[in-house]
Amino acid sequence: MEKNLEIDNVDLKILTLLMEDANMAYTEIGKRIFVSGGTVHVRMKKMEQMGIVRGSQLVIDHTKLGWDISGFLGIYLDKSSLYEDVATELMKIPEVVNIHYTTGIYSIFAKIVCRDTQHLREVLHDKIQKVGGIQRTETFISLEERISRPIPFGVNVPTDKE
Repeated sequence: MEKNLEIDNVDLKILTLLMEDANMAYTEIGKRIFVSGGTVHVRMKKMEQMGIVRGSQLVIDHTKLGWDISGFLGIYLDKSSLYEDVATELMKIPEVVNIHYTTGIYSIFAKIVCRDTQHLREVLHDKIQKVGGIQRTETFISLEERISRPIPFGVNVPTDKE
């Protein structure tokens, strides 16, 4: 909290509720935290302008649509100074859904999603490994994602049952 004094517990309660259910109406959020829906709207706009809230996202179970392979790539670069160029090229590959610039043995750690192993091979061989500046990659296939959750901000939000 010390980093941004413009954010208070009301803002954190709003964020907490929206992380649980991004479809929750501002009026419902207001009822739960005892402010008006207009207050929620104004505070959300403020947090968007501050760059705290960068949009919302629809979460889809890609396996139910036939995209059965989630994998992670450890990417070695020829030189770390090539990160920006490589990241720009990786962003053009739709199957690359996440990129992290990392410390440790890999320069980049990326998440990819593919339909099947043949598609994975095509993405790796025909797309990713052809990006200039990538020396080599190591692939890890995910067998299961057990946890995908937001960070708890440590604020108590009244529930429907209270």
